[in-house]
Amino acid sequence: MKKRLAKGLVMLRHRLTNEQWDLISDLFEPPKRTGRPPRDRRTIVDGILWILNTGAPWRDLPEEFGPWGTVWDLFDKWNGNGTLDSILDRLRNTEAISEELWCIDGTIVRAARCASGGGKRGTPTSQRIMHWAAVEAV
Repeated sequence: MKKRLAKGLVMLRHRLTNEQWDLISDLFEPPKRTGRPPRDRRTIVDGILWILNTGAPWRDLPEEFGPWGTVWDLFDKWNGNGTLDSILDRLRNTEAISEELWCIDGTIVRAARCASGGGKRGTPTSQRIMHWAAVEAV
């Protein structure tokens, strides 16, 4: 779980190093002067990388990364506006992202019942019935 660094320092897995954070820290907006102070963006990015590396459900995100809902909301927002792509592009040249990171979670892919060839209710699906119905309609 822990990775030893050259100078005897210890770094937990799935965390950005200071050098990696320096590469991407300018991508985030400075905090606004009013309103609730935002969560630490470095912790949020670490949480996103933890989810992507482990493949765990969002609700299993350890508390040290903040509330899973906040991490997911920012992941969704950054994925939509291109910030996540910029983060990943900058980190690709480091060890923070490995080729094994990418996966597709099939539990969120939904299709209509008719997409599997089952047809809609009340609609004949057999070619023989369909041909017969078309001849009868003429």
